[in-house]
Amino acid sequence: MDIKEIQNLIKFVAKSGASEVKLEMEDVKITIKTGSSKTETTIVQANPMTQMPVQAAAPVATEAAAPVTPAASTDENSNYLTIKSPIIGTFYRKPSPDKPSFVEVGDTINSGDTVCVIEAMKLFNEIESEISGKIVKVLVDDSSPVEFDQPLFLVDPS
Repeated sequence: MDIKEIQNLIKFVAKSGASEVKLEMEDVKITIKTGSSKTETTIVQANPMTQMPVQAAAPVATEAAAPVTPAASTDENSNYLTIKSPIIGTFYRKPSPDKPSFVEVGDTINSGDTVCVIEAMKLFNEIESEISGKIVKVLVDDSSPVEFDQPLFLVDPS
């Protein structure tokens, strides 16, 4: 497990609201504890030559994620709304490999419609739209990793 994966795990746990997460693998043991003002992480590797205890303090996100914001990247996209990822994970457009995509470009969606699935720590989270409109563009490739607040879809609300 590299440092980038550990940092992503810390961010995910902080945003999830869990108070403590323990992860044990063959040679690594990780404990992440979140409090009201910081996130504490302890990492212990079994090999005594590479033992690496780490403590990282980061503010815990207590505000709700806003997955829909106006897109202002270019003039042509300025009248579209963006559906953003509420979590870190792997983006899937289909519920399973043999099923059709939840949405395609040109599809009309309503608030509450499932638009994709994001896998995080072996859990598949259905992502629902908070807006109604027509899908204009899919911004992420299927089976790609996504970050928190990363734009996933452009939607024309008119």
